[in-house]
Amino acid sequence: MRAQNKRLSFLMVLFLALFQGYSQTNRVLDIFPEGTELHGNINYNNDTLQKHLLDIYLPSKVTGKIPLVIFVHGGGWLVNDKYADIGYMKKTVAEILDKGFALASIDYRFATQAIFPAQIQDCNRAVSFLVDNADTYGFDTDRMAVMGFSAGGHLASMMGLSKNNTIPDFFMPDTNTSFQFQAVVDFYGPAELLLFPGANDPKSPEGLLIGAAPLNRPDLAKAASPASYVDGNDPPFLIIHGEKDELVSPRQSQLLSAWLTIKDVENELIMVKDAPHFGKMFDVDAIRTKVIAFLQKHLE
Repeated sequence: MRAQNKRLSFLMVLFLALFQGYSQTNRVLDIFPEGTELHGNINYNNDTLQKHLLDIYLPSKVTGKIPLVIFVHGGGWLVNDKYADIGYMKKTVAEILDKGFALASIDYRFATQAIFPAQIQDCNRAVSFLVDNADTYGFDTDRMAVMGFSAGGHLASMMGLSKNNTIPDFFMPDTNTSFQFQAVVDFYGPAELLLFPGANDPKSPEGLLIGAAPLNRPDLAKAASPASYVDGNDPPFLIIHGEKDELVSPRQSQLLSAWLTIKDVENELIMVKDAPHFGKMFDVDAIRTKVIAFLQKHLE
């Protein structure tokens, strides 16, 4: 219980410290290269929910259709927004645009607003919107990757792994499902909810996500765990995790990598020495080079 209280307290302090004074004014645009074209606060579900917004960043001086990286923020499924994680991944984000990729950063409903599968429904609906409007923005829908951080890493992994399983509950009604991901970049995302020390606590972040203590409802925990959907038809994965992550154990990424390896899915797991759960240690040259090379290999 103490560990779960620590996790919840950490999430709330992080939110208040970094995102106090929240507004829909784009506060990260100056991170992107000069000439980046912003299409901000687009409602991807034709409703009034603030959590159904996305931002599109288009690179300058490109010709032809543009590969797309879809960015999913973290925050324990409870806090943060589509600007989060960009702030400490400044060089990586800038280089993604510099290399000619578009980036779309998406919001989704918190677990306190709606329990799972609402979060992956929102993420998939955002992708559907991007696919439906690809001609407007110049996207190449045959070259799409999804990248997520922490809870966003969980959702990115869920999106990439479950897409070929054709799960109707993961999509809103009348949603375009005719898309595939060519690559997934998972930064320290949970892979198996039952691995959390708070799996017996309905008030833990993972408990709030599914509406019950995972150990009391292993069926719900399994349905919300990326590891449940690994098969031989999944896209390649690049998985990055801090060696000293106290919020999401490195075992989560080790387990996902092991499952992918067993199923002969291309994957690489990078353990970042002495790194905590998030921060500038993930934006260093060595990791950024790996991320960009991975995206170039699978999207170009």
